[in-house]
Amino acid sequence: MSRNEIGTLPQWRLVWRRFRRHRLALAGVAILVPVYVVAIFAEFFAPMSSSTANTTMTYAPPQLVRYSGDIGLYVYGYRTERDPVTYEQRYTVDEGRRIDVGLFAHGDEYKLLGLIPSDVHLIGPVTKGEPFFLLGSDQNGRDLLSRLIHGARVSLSIGLVGVAASFLLGMLIGGISGYFGGGVDNAVQRVIEFIIAIPTLPLWMALSAALPHDWGPLTRYFAITVILSLIGWTGLARDVRGRFLSLREEDFVTAARLDGVGRLPIIFRHMIPSFASHIIASLSLAIPGMILGETSLSFLGLGLQAPAVSWGVLLEGAQNVRVVANAPWMLAPGVAVVVVVVAMNFFGDGLRDAADPHQHSNRRVSRRARRRVA
Repeated sequence: MSRNEIGTLPQWRLVWRRFRRHRLALAGVAILVPVYVVAIFAEFFAPMSSSTANTTMTYAPPQLVRYSGDIGLYVYGYRTERDPVTYEQRYTVDEGRRIDVGLFAHGDEYKLLGLIPSDVHLIGPVTKGEPFFLLGSDQNGRDLLSRLIHGARVSLSIGLVGVAASFLLGMLIGGISGYFGGGVDNAVQRVIEFIIAIPTLPLWMALSAALPHDWGPLTRYFAITVILSLIGWTGLARDVRGRFLSLREEDFVTAARLDGVGRLPIIFRHMIPSFASHIIASLSLAIPGMILGETSLSFLGLGLQAPAVSWGVLLEGAQNVRVVANAPWMLAPGVAVVVVVVAMNFFGDGLRDAADPHQHSNRRVSRRARRRVA
């Protein structure tokens, strides 16, 4: 494609052309898309319900799925024995007991997306009730993989909902501050500076501790989302304010003002669309902060609590050093948080570079300059 043809492409096509050259960003998308698909259809992908427990199989180690041409998929069962000194239950592989595993197996009943009744799971034991723990079990004998998948829906959705609320606050307050300037700008910036100066984690803890303890999981979920949103809008507001300050004196804004266009149409029809791609990139970088905030609060026992399932709630069961030493698979939710947050940062960084043509051109110029020097 020639340069003249590239110059006629719409903005989203130009952003996509630059984004697909960012290999780390594409790697982030390759991780995030399957993770969100699994989170949306968690009931189907999870081998069993998040509350299904086998109290005789606490802290059971992970099982390895095996395949045989004659038998198909299967796992070996457990042989348990009690330590005569510590009375700790120990597990060994019982190769004499084979548990058949099937794809699209029937198991715990559920409603897919809360609407479609079903009992089909992507993978599970052929005989319902057999021990099947691909990532091991927790302190109550519940399948950690199933709880990890169900927890992904809460932890990942709270980031999207929280960022959406922060987006509305940041755009509204930052837009007012940048467009009007003067005393309004000074007042808004002082409030933002005061909020930023407060240590984030103690502020989260204080606001979460103020929530009534008798609230249900759903009410507490929305409350935590609101708390994260009330704190997370300041960065976006400052970014929007800077953009408005630089755009309000541009020729197209002056022309619209002279043409009799009102303030709100100027803001929403002219100014915001001119940097919408940059705002989207900023939002993608804010989602990991929301996920980490919920995980931190739930880990400390101040966020979501059982029977709600989130990655932070699951990590709360790995606070004991002895538990981690004997059952290291309990740290799997922490690994999931790290992988998703890194992938989101890769995606957001690539989207930011693709949405900022000046930064892209500056990098290209600097690259050419280095080649000339070499």
